[in-house]
Amino acid sequence: EVQLVESGGGLVQPGGSLRLSCAASGFSFSSAWMYWVRLAPGAALQWVSGISSGGRSTAYYVDSVKGRFTISRDNAKNTVYLQMNSLKPEDTAVYYCVRELSRPPTSQGTQVTVSS
Repeated sequence: EVQLVESGGGLVQPGGSLRLSCAASGFSFSSAWMYWVRLAPGAALQWVSGISSGGRSTAYYVDSVKGRFTISRDNAKNTVYLQMNSLKPEDTAVYYCVRELSRPPTSQGTQVTVSS
């Protein structure tokens, strides 16, 4: 059974940082592209970042987070991370990790709230 468990969210002031983690199990993690998506109140699900499979991964970002967010993965730990710096109120959302963009997330996600 595929399981994805996100953690690391919280309340942070604008300009602050958070590091999200996603522990994966039930599939061949090292062979899978992984993605972070987010759902903000009143908005549609948005793709945030993706990372390719393999040892030398390539990262991709939506324009609004480029230069602020960094995705990475540790295949030995079956975990994907999202380092978020210079957070803005518009980054407030529930963040999910997924392995297929064609399907909605089924995991719990982790809430990120950016507010003063």
